[in-house]
Amino acid sequence: MTLSVFALNCTLKPSPADSSCELLLRQTLGAFADLGAYGELLRAADFNIKPGVTSDEGAGDDWPELRRRILAADVFILGTPIWLGHPSSICQRVMERLDAFLGETDDAGRMPSFGKVACAAVVGNEDGAHHVSAQIFQGLNDLGFSLAPNAVTYWVGEAMQGQDFKDLPQTPDKVQQTTRSMARNALHLAGLLRDAQYPGSA
Repeated sequence: MTLSVFALNCTLKPSPADSSCELLLRQTLGAFADLGAYGELLRAADFNIKPGVTSDEGAGDDWPELRRRILAADVFILGTPIWLGHPSSICQRVMERLDAFLGETDDAGRMPSFGKVACAAVVGNEDGAHHVSAQIFQGLNDLGFSLAPNAVTYWVGEAMQGQDFKDLPQTPDKVQQTTRSMARNALHLAGLLRDAQYPGSA
């Protein structure tokens, strides 16, 4: 059975503004497509994601539809730029809304995200990709997602200069290699989990 992917870009810029994170995520979805897994990419800034920690914060909240897409996919890719050494504020809000999973367990104590694989894509012009991915990894794992080896692809430019990922003449070979490795490992784990769900704790 074909595995599916959903990517969410947490750039601070709504569409159609250029986004380095968007470019990396499109390349990442291309790596998944090369392996037969297809999906979609949305930009969180294009939606009204209300503050809160429930799955539906009422009238005007666009989060329920994004939540549905996350849970419908086998692999969830969370992409963020680095801002002040941290994930973007929109990325943080997405994590806060995912926090609702902690109170939505089934009879076996499994969150809705159990059996779903998560990855990260990080871009920035400063050091901090490891720090940002560590924050994302811990949060997503706490919220029930599974992480395969090499679960992040990233690019950071030289500190104190202004070149963006989207302005590079070509994507560095190492970034391409890392993206392909992430896709292979994530799909391998997603296939295993589709066939054998976690037992839960209850």
